Amino acid sequence: MSAELLVALVLALPAAAAGLISLLGKTPNLREAVSLGTAAAVFACVASLSTQVLAGENPALRLGEIFPGLAIAFEVEPLGLLFALIASGLWFVSGIYSIGYMRGNDEPHQTRFFVCFALAIAAALGVAFAGNLLTLYLFYEALTFVTYPLVTHHGDESARKGGRTYLGLLLLSSMLFLLPAMAITWWIGGTLDFTAGGILDGKVSGAAAAGLLALYAFGIGKAALMPLHRWLPAAMVAPTPVSALLHAVAVVKAGVFSIVKVIVYVFGVEFDTDAFAWLPWVAGFTIVAASIVALRADNLKRRLAYSTVSQLSYVVLAAAILAPLSLVGAVLHIAAHAFGKITLFFAAGAVYTAAHKTEVSQLDGLGRRMPWTFAAFAIGALSMIGLPPAAGFVSKWFMVSGAVEAQHWLALAVIVASTLLNAGYFLPIVYRAFFLGDNDKGETHGEAPLSMVAAMVVTAGLTVLMFFFSDLPLALAERAVGG
Repeated sequence: MSAELLVALVLALPAAAAGLISLLGKTPNLREAVSLGTAAAVFACVASLSTQVLAGENPALRLGEIFPGLAIAFEVEPLGLLFALIASGLWFVSGIYSIGYMRGNDEPHQTRFFVCFALAIAAALGVAFAGNLLTLYLFYEALTFVTYPLVTHHGDESARKGGRTYLGLLLLSSMLFLLPAMAITWWIGGTLDFTAGGILDGKVSGAAAAGLLALYAFGIGKAALMPLHRWLPAAMVAPTPVSALLHAVAVVKAGVFSIVKVIVYVFGVEFDTDAFAWLPWVAGFTIVAASIVALRADNLKRRLAYSTVSQLSYVVLAAAILAPLSLVGAVLHIAAHAFGKITLFFAAGAVYTAAHKTEVSQLDGLGRRMPWTFAAFAIGALSMIGLPPAAGFVSKWFMVSGAVEAQHWLALAVIVASTLLNAGYFLPIVYRAFFLGDNDKGETHGEAPLSMVAAMVVTAGLTVLMFFFSDLPLALAERAVGG
């Protein structure tokens, strides 16, 4: 099968599956079989592209021009391949988890859920394989629209309010900042095609470059830099599988992926560091401030949401240093955060399904009733803190090494301080679950449905495996940074 056909299949299969799923609403087993089967097929297609990309090839697909010089074009380069492997692989695992969650909680509108989930993956893969800024922007915006019904899934007032915040902030940031940034890039560089070494390399500098970087950093609202982060905690009104999609599989990953892609292929890794001097301060503030909010949050999903806001800015901080090692760490953290954070949200959903608990203060002794769930949670927590044997240690190692290499002591101080804060809001949850007395001694529940526990075990396993076997993500990260 040709590489061009594989790229086309990766982009078309999820959208085709969404249409088929919508027709199978009255046969849930078949509906979910289509979802899982398509996820497996898409992951196989993406994996098939790995050999060519690692060999130095960039398979491409061009669908035609909208305006002269502005085409809908796709190109599979190392950074995009890594994002596509994460999104397609976790789609399958999330599908297994979602079946147990949606049925276990007797959720309404399950067909709509699986349709929108497939469309979200299609949009995320379009972002991953975008060959230029125009294509990235179109799929970035599509991702916002197709996830809105998921955020407002429950249909009550809190869901609608959260959905308005979600849609409003993401659309306003992209239209007010990202679109002008693209127009300025076109005017200065004469192209929107992602270019090794950077479209803008040698063409803009000083305050103009810093201002353009600000338009991109805040225009890509899905990266959740403060103060444009509020959409993320607002979206926690959605069911837990949606939270996992937002935080680990597609939405925020599209945000930080786009930030890294802009830095590498629009500005270039050799760009003037003075233009980037302000960005580590904003990212550092976001990391620390969000960690403090998470530390004080009793609601488990709120704590995890602000943890995500903090963890995303690790990627922005590391990329903004422009040191080769820190850029590798930024790319690796996209994968490490995906595996660790989806595990944490899976655990939160399992707790809600089995025990109907939503607050950290309600988790005392629950680890003895749900040992698999809280063992998985502990592994995800270790990864977010950055401790071995979890994937987060690998990415943080490169971030710290890059900060030392660049003598960027602010970044180093932020990483150290936030690591302590991470431990402060994750480890007490594990301690409560396993070492404090049971709040509900009369309860007889055990673990959540098997499909949910199985999915958690898989993602926790991936978190550990990336610590021991990081060759593939590391190779892709090094190739991406090397241009």
